[in-house]
Amino acid sequence: MPKSIEEINRKIENGTAVILTAGEMTDLVTEQGVKKAARQVDVVTTGTFGPMCSSGLLINTGHSSPRINYREATLNGVPAYCGIAAVDLFLGATAQSETRCYGGGHVIEDLVSGRTVHLDAGGHGTDCYPRRELSTSFSISTIASAELTNFRNAYQNYNVAVNCSEREIQTYLGVLRPSCANAGFSGSGEFSPLINDPYFRTIGTGTRIFLGGGTGWITGPGTQHSSNPRRSPNGVPMEGAGTISVRGDLRGMNPGFLRGVWIKGYGVSLSVGVGIPIPILDEEMARFTGVSDGEILAPVVDYSSDYPENGGKILGHVSYRDLYSGEITVQGKRTKTFSLSNRRKGEEVAGELKNWIEKKEFFLTSPSEVFEAV
Repeated sequence: MPKSIEEINRKIENGTAVILTAGEMTDLVTEQGVKKAARQVDVVTTGTFGPMCSSGLLINTGHSSPRINYREATLNGVPAYCGIAAVDLFLGATAQSETRCYGGGHVIEDLVSGRTVHLDAGGHGTDCYPRRELSTSFSISTIASAELTNFRNAYQNYNVAVNCSEREIQTYLGVLRPSCANAGFSGSGEFSPLINDPYFRTIGTGTRIFLGGGTGWITGPGTQHSSNPRRSPNGVPMEGAGTISVRGDLRGMNPGFLRGVWIKGYGVSLSVGVGIPIPILDEEMARFTGVSDGEILAPVVDYSSDYPENGGKILGHVSYRDLYSGEITVQGKRTKTFSLSNRRKGEEVAGELKNWIEKKEFFLTSPSEVFEAV
């Protein structure tokens, strides 16, 4: 008998809902089958933690005296975008200071950790905003607002990067040694939020989520969202596919799930913890959330030529089970693997979200609009 999100929320409220993490659901489906799992389970929690470059922070610093309309600004030496309104700033996670090893992602981590950040700004100098220069410091507790505003997070699947050339290359998926000696990847496999609802039946605009250690919302499909990817027989995308745009108040987040990172040869980014609760409405959703690492296939791409030239060539597909084993086969050669994402932290996200639901601190939301997925 199909369930509704409203019914599941009532079960959460009265303490009878059964909540499993994605890993626990995979084990249950394997042991007891889809039909039994669908009857027993109400919610499956997912989680991922890794660099998500298309992230940033929308800040309103509040007004100085006299007032200023920012024309240019830096936060701890990192340039912020000012073309919004008087004292609004947008700080991109990949914006870099002159030191190169410190950038927007690190500033975001500093703020959520309660540390003080220094602002240097120049103004237009108008009648209503006469001030032309401002040098001051603030913390997350003293500014008017700070909203984590991410435009492309939680890729549904992603490339495995190799280097088929004879020279070392440096990429956003890490340092790749010549002749396919290693392979970099990023993702949380069977814990990946969007893998557990591959057709976006329950995920859409307005879905409440775990974001950066606090709560946030999906505001729409992310940039580069693809609704018609190549899929394996179980419906799981075999390429990048879906993404989400998200937003949440930084003041409720946790530095354990928001970390500034520096990737050699590429630059700075922000590792973000994202978790989505998946309601088990019927057997199909039980089957989707019972997916295992061995059933999720990622494309292998040569980042020495095919990726930078946007050639579209794929060398083959490998499962996340093989990726996590530490070794895959690429063009007949055994290749060591490494991950930029942190699977253990992704599992921690799923566990924390499960705990919130069990304690009745988090309820499910029905999306106002689900994303097209065919």
